[in-house]
Amino acid sequence: MHSKKATHQHTKEHNRNLVLKNIFEHEVISRAELSRITGLTRTTVSEIVAEILEEGLALEVGIGESAGGKSPILLSLAKDSRHIIGLDIAQDHFRGALVNLRGEIKKMVSTPVAERFGAKPLTQIFEVLDQLVEASDQPLVGIGVGTPGLVNTAEGMVINAVNFDWKDYPLAHILRERYELPVFIYNDSQAAAMGEYLYGKYNLKGDNLIVINAGYGIGSGLIINGRLFQGDGGGAGEIGHVVVLPQGGAQCRCGHHGCLETVSSTQAILRQVRENPALSRRFAEPITLDEIVEAYQQGDEDIREMVFNAAYYMGRAVAALVGTLDIHQIVFVGEMTRFGEPWLEVIRQTMREFSLSRLAQSTEVEIGKLGSNATLLGAVAMLVSNYSLLFGHRFRSK
Repeated sequence: MHSKKATHQHTKEHNRNLVLKNIFEHEVISRAELSRITGLTRTTVSEIVAEILEEGLALEVGIGESAGGKSPILLSLAKDSRHIIGLDIAQDHFRGALVNLRGEIKKMVSTPVAERFGAKPLTQIFEVLDQLVEASDQPLVGIGVGTPGLVNTAEGMVINAVNFDWKDYPLAHILRERYELPVFIYNDSQAAAMGEYLYGKYNLKGDNLIVINAGYGIGSGLIINGRLFQGDGGGAGEIGHVVVLPQGGAQCRCGHHGCLETVSSTQAILRQVRENPALSRRFAEPITLDEIVEAYQQGDEDIREMVFNAAYYMGRAVAALVGTLDIHQIVFVGEMTRFGEPWLEVIRQTMREFSLSRLAQSTEVEIGKLGSNATLLGAVAMLVSNYSLLFGHRFRSK
């Protein structure tokens, strides 16, 4: 008896999620259209829609075109009926945002990282989140966090984040205790992939996507069949620590020499400029990425050569991904994208040179649509696509 009941409950939730997913994916949609797309009976759709309306998650927004018979009533997602908090734990600053169900940012809070070790980072994270919780005037669904390093999402554990000296750090548990909300932790590059997929609208182009996050560190996130693929140990897409310069490569913070991160990241570019007296004297101290980007845009040959060398090794890494996964949509996010189209073109050319031409020809490589908000919105996207979290807020407010 119980198993039958459980199966029924499971089916009910599955159907409800299916209907809600389609309301999310359309600006407006009728019950009849929902029935046609989902394959559910009109009665089932009507019952589910009644529940969604009662929860305040959708609104009836007018009358559609009649296809003969009664004109259909159109439904639309009530985008401001819930808020979600996204947090991006970046190398040099913590950025948090209060976001609605359409990924629109209602409030943003950012703070430079004062100290990387001990309790200080956590205190700063609390400061950011406190302001966002306070600012929300709608039920809060939860907190999504994107962090560098290896993450066990199921356990809410940062297994290893070298930037913050976090090892087996139970970040989700700590935040859950304080805010009494669901908290989910993702690797920042994996979160960025989900952000671009959902809010950068790549989900409309296909079910597979690779997002490469090239900034202070380098990582990637893989969306396969519409879902984030994390691999057996949560580390799928960790391309930053694949060795590309086995001889004479610089030492990486992971302990190896010549990792992709030591040649193709912003920290690598900064290090190379600082270590080269002929270059470093062109800039005021402390040398910043802004100054390097400006010199690059003004045609400084030495800087351009350095950036294109970084792009060459990145292109080789992309070729390996193309050969392994044959995913035709590759998107770059992160600070390295500031070097723009010429940098990207070197990546494309190198990818073509080092992968099977038929695969390379079908592969689009471009810069993402969300800019610096990809990780933050991705952490939110994970919560939004976990539809069951959106229900049960009818009588709960702050």
